[in-house]
Amino acid sequence: MTWLIWRQHRTEVCVLGLLLAVFGVTLLVLGTQAHALFPGGSARCAGEAGLSDACTTSFRRLDEEYGFVENLLAAFYLVPVLIGAFLGAPLLARELEEGTWQLAWTQGVPRMRWLAAKLTALAGVTVVLTGMFTAVLTWFRQPFDTWEGRFQYDAFDLEGLVPVAYALFAFAVATAAGAILRRSLPAFGVAFGAFLATRMPVALLARPAYATPLTAMEPVGADGPADQVGHRPVSGFADWTIEHGYADATGRRLSSSEYYELKDAADRAGADLLQLLHARGIQQFGVYHPADRFWRFQLIEAALFVTVAVALIGVVVWRVRRRMI
Repeated sequence: MTWLIWRQHRTEVCVLGLLLAVFGVTLLVLGTQAHALFPGGSARCAGEAGLSDACTTSFRRLDEEYGFVENLLAAFYLVPVLIGAFLGAPLLARELEEGTWQLAWTQGVPRMRWLAAKLTALAGVTVVLTGMFTAVLTWFRQPFDTWEGRFQYDAFDLEGLVPVAYALFAFAVATAAGAILRRSLPAFGVAFGAFLATRMPVALLARPAYATPLTAMEPVGADGPADQVGHRPVSGFADWTIEHGYADATGRRLSSSEYYELKDAADRAGADLLQLLHARGIQQFGVYHPADRFWRFQLIEAALFVTVAVALIGVVVWRVRRRMI
């Protein structure tokens, strides 16, 4: 049975493996050069880039020489979806398109055993390929994560557990769509569309609510540097800032129009904006999730997508068990 599954799906596995190998080698080459900018390791510079000239220079060179690669990789959160959909779409749809189910599922191997073997094998390949992709990309991004944190969208969606969960979600959607639509290509498209329709609400609405965000407040100093206005009062550079702005002495948050009224008043009076804000007791606030919640959020989001994937696979099993599709 294993040999037959390999014969049926070796094209998809080999194509994905080849593409990921090219991707991995490219990132290993570029990543080695990027890591070489930090002789002592980028982690040594965590939190001290503003104090160490060597770290500041290294991070500046990292952005100038490899920032374009980081920007390109931001779109690679779709790669796990590609892997899952590419393997899941033909799992049942190809049998139905070509009519081979009438032979394969009426022999000595029961249909449920056949289905279980295919689901296990291809889901396993999905996890392995996605895990390799995630490992290489996480290693490449390490210097960027040291400076920017891992809560940025181009890091959170590409590292940790969620890429594997995304891939399994796409695999399950594509498999279920293939069983219903009986065509591989439409099933592939449905998987992509379902992920995009799900991911945006999760990232924008659900993810910030996985835990209660913290709030930090600090007064505007009268003698601080000019760039103090707009400073985000959070505990660390790697934290995920949800919202920041200004509040009056009682803690009431100012609207943007109220802030600009104060700025205009300072301009008309020829006064320093910092001194005006300080005199009126204006504070800056930041609503944020601390960086140490990264794995907690990863577990929650991965669990959401995997739970839906398991439910969809349950639908596939029910459909195959109940009727000859």
